[in-house]
Amino acid sequence: MVTEAPPFWWTKADWRVWGLFPFSFLYGRIAGRRMARAHRASVPVPVLCVGNFTVGGAGKTPTAIALARAAREKGLKPGFLSRGYGGSLDVTTVVDPAHHRAEAVGDEALLLCREALTVISRTRVDGARKLVEEGVDLIIMDDGFQSARLALDFALVVIDTVRGIGNGHLVPGGPVRAPIAEQMRQLSAILKVGTGEAADKLVRQAARAGKQVYVAALKPREVPEIADRPLLAFAGIADPEKFYRTVKQIGGRIMIERAFPDHHYFSEDEIADLLDDAAKENLTLVTTAKDAVRLAGHHGRMEELAQKAKVVEVDMTFDDPQAPGKMIDTAIANFRERRLRENSAKA
Repeated sequence: MVTEAPPFWWTKADWRVWGLFPFSFLYGRIAGRRMARAHRASVPVPVLCVGNFTVGGAGKTPTAIALARAAREKGLKPGFLSRGYGGSLDVTTVVDPAHHRAEAVGDEALLLCREALTVISRTRVDGARKLVEEGVDLIIMDDGFQSARLALDFALVVIDTVRGIGNGHLVPGGPVRAPIAEQMRQLSAILKVGTGEAADKLVRQAARAGKQVYVAALKPREVPEIADRPLLAFAGIADPEKFYRTVKQIGGRIMIERAFPDHHYFSEDEIADLLDDAAKENLTLVTTAKDAVRLAGHHGRMEELAQKAKVVEVDMTFDDPQAPGKMIDTAIANFRERRLRENSAKA
């Protein structure tokens, strides 16, 4: 069951955060120890992980897609490894957009498979091995930085500059997944997304630790059908406000906002409300690519909503256009060193 992150995670710490502090402390001890001490399985291709410090979206999926495109430009055959979050399948599966719906494989996997071979697996090691069997020569792991299951050759941590790490507390009092010090120790680089200031403290910390810091922004594609039009914007993502800002950036006039939990599957009543409210107020429906793939492949009013809703696609654009290629080159170099160490240990 996919649930919504509590809003207090993203505001200044209050009594709820401090009341949960003993649980956050325990969670942090366990998560930190797992990251520091876990035995990581090795696979015979480079593994580049795209993660974030916190629960919730920071731009991992468009970052992973940008890296896959850069890999293909280098003549590589990249493959995505996803946990299939929000999907029902619990077996290692090669995602087929012609046969799978989001309910089975998750919305992120359906977005990723449009770009490169994608495998979902609850067990990341099994998923990585399946990708190797399929002939992939670079694995791009969408999330899983804190899981400590696979040997990583490059760990890129994405941070949104508006949300940052929220109240800075660990789950369940805040959105942070593991102690920042341990995450900072194990990451290879930070990708700072946007022009806000909420990430500045962590960026300075990373720079002092000698970590590479890259800068990027999410660039929306133009959607002429929504420019200067009154809109009903709906989104079931981790940060709907980011989507609303994006819509306004490309000229849309949002009259009604409807936010749903991350990875939300719309009920018949919710679909009817969206369609009826848009018709009543003569508004154009607009949504995210993730929401669109969750609506795809259905019939009835869900199909009607999928056809009527305009979709805003976004691309990750790097301040340094060579940055994705540099990360891939570093991952490959680190992989070669890792294999030499492994072979020496066997000798």
